Amino acid sequence: MTKNELRKKYKLLRKGLTENQMEALSLAISNQLLKLPIWEYSFYHIFLSIEELKEVNTDFILNILAGKDKNILISKSHMETGTMTHYLLTDNTVIRKGRYNIPEPVDGIEIKEDKVDVVFIPLLAFDKQGNRVGYGKGFYDKFLANCKPETIKIGLSFFEAEDEITDVFDGDIGLDYCVTPQRISRF
Repeated sequence: MTKNELRKKYKLLRKGLTENQMEALSLAISNQLLKLPIWEYSFYHIFLSIEELKEVNTDFILNILAGKDKNILISKSHMETGTMTHYLLTDNTVIRKGRYNIPEPVDGIEIKEDKVDVVFIPLLAFDKQGNRVGYGKGFYDKFLANCKPETIKIGLSFFEAEDEITDVFDGDIGLDYCVTPQRISRF
């Protein structure tokens, strides 16, 4: 299937999830993450969930990271340029919903992409080769292109892999892992 076909399919599937289902699935994903060999690093980038789009609830993962005393990075999106600025999440970080209801830091201590060790990536779908489909704006491809080559890229999905995304192109950056409530896929 093409990215556009997959976007339509998975937006509909997400829309059908109840709040209780989303919470249970999100908790299962965070429990799966504990099985990965990723916890010795320092800088972890995570997205703050857009509730209106029924994204994976990352609060459970935030609690794990805080409990392990990790440096947690969150982003502010710049719609005009399709880029993001990354900030250290601290007790003083003020978070507000920006455009498209994206929870974002107002300001803070900026951290450059080359410091990031692990990235948790929102997505709508992924395939068995580790390709992913997001919302189609390219924010994460631009961000990941500026990370160091060894940065670990982990997609989070309520749903299992598709066989193939047919319109992948050279600028698409694939995943190292994708974690669903049922399994961990490694690429």
